[in-house]
Amino acid sequence: MRVLWVCNQCIPAVAQHLQMNTGNKEGWLAGLSERILKEKDTELKLGICFPVNEEMADFKGEYEVTAYGFYEDRVNFHIYSEKLEDRFKEIIKDFKPDLIHIFGTEYGHTLAVCKAVDDPSKLLIGIQGLCSVYAKHYFDGLPESLIKSSTLRDFLKKDDIAKQQEKFVIRGEYEIEALSITKNVTGRTDWDKFHTSEIKRDVNYYFMNETLRSNFYEGLWDYKACEEFSIFVSQGDYPIKGLHILLEVLGKVKEKYPSVKVYVSGNKINGEDSLKKKILIGSYGKYINKLIKENKLKENIVFLGSLNASRMKERYLKSNLYLSPSMMENSPNSVGEAMLLGMPLISSDVGGVKNLLVDKEEGFLYDSLDRDALLALIEKVFEMNGSEEQKNMGLKAREHALKTHDADTNYQRLLEIYTGIVN
Repeated sequence: MRVLWVCNQCIPAVAQHLQMNTGNKEGWLAGLSERILKEKDTELKLGICFPVNEEMADFKGEYEVTAYGFYEDRVNFHIYSEKLEDRFKEIIKDFKPDLIHIFGTEYGHTLAVCKAVDDPSKLLIGIQGLCSVYAKHYFDGLPESLIKSSTLRDFLKKDDIAKQQEKFVIRGEYEIEALSITKNVTGRTDWDKFHTSEIKRDVNYYFMNETLRSNFYEGLWDYKACEEFSIFVSQGDYPIKGLHILLEVLGKVKEKYPSVKVYVSGNKINGEDSLKKKILIGSYGKYINKLIKENKLKENIVFLGSLNASRMKERYLKSNLYLSPSMMENSPNSVGEAMLLGMPLISSDVGGVKNLLVDKEEGFLYDSLDRDALLALIEKVFEMNGSEEQKNMGLKAREHALKTHDADTNYQRLLEIYTGIVN
């Protein structure tokens, strides 16, 4: 069985040959590909397509898998490129897949693949987030003045907060068109099942959990080894991730816990990298800096930049609490990683998070815009520090996550889905 993956980024097994940085996003893709490549005797022949720079647009390589590159403008990713359809037709003709598995709907290349295929029954789209839904929550918790504001960077790039939301709307339209073409989707939450069925009533929905990065299955959080009163947030570079809500609350947390510290991984949006980035800061980054200044948090927040898997795990284990304050998510894999490590955990109760985490037994959930509830939960976790209750919650979370993200179970389920569609 020949299966072609279309991914938002290169998998580590290929990236090491090309000396590419895969960053800290979409760790589940690394976990799943690692599990597949462990099976030396499988009848599954895997090909993978991923975005590359323009010079590599026609790239093909033979490694553990057959790898193909395609060029997509990641600055103006809301602009659909018909040229991508031709590139995918070339790849499909060369690889001759029995099935094409597209991971995610966030970019225009998903629609391009769907249009390039003659037989939609060969398509399988894996739902990650849904731009068409995220667009409705892009302004959540933001003041009206920020939505209407613009910085020099925003003017030059035509990319202020309002335009960013418009781009999500456009990407959502491509997403809806792609989902209207495909016959098959995989999902893992009640949330994604509901929304995909709303878009296409007769779609074949296949449930499948995700396998996370392999290094997170080992190791266990220990209060004695963490930095007390520290909070880890894995992303915060655009409004959907909800960093602004946390910073509004953090000033009050600091009144009770003066040494509280928040570590944020991912793209640095506060302009501290260089003078150029400070001058060309975006509206959201400027607002984040404003909240830091108003709440006197300069010494209480650290922007870490992009972290690889080992450094991410190290940051989790060193932190007193993992927090996911997103305005909308499907099932954030960062929550799964924190659960695997058995650490204290708080998440906004959005999207499909309830399918990952049992509230008050394995961690805590709160309404994404309820600042008072978030404040109370952060203080509650800190008050539980070192207790048996805290330790037992973490162990329950780990036990749950080991089932949800079991690599062998998820691999077998993937093969069942592939076989069922192809045959």
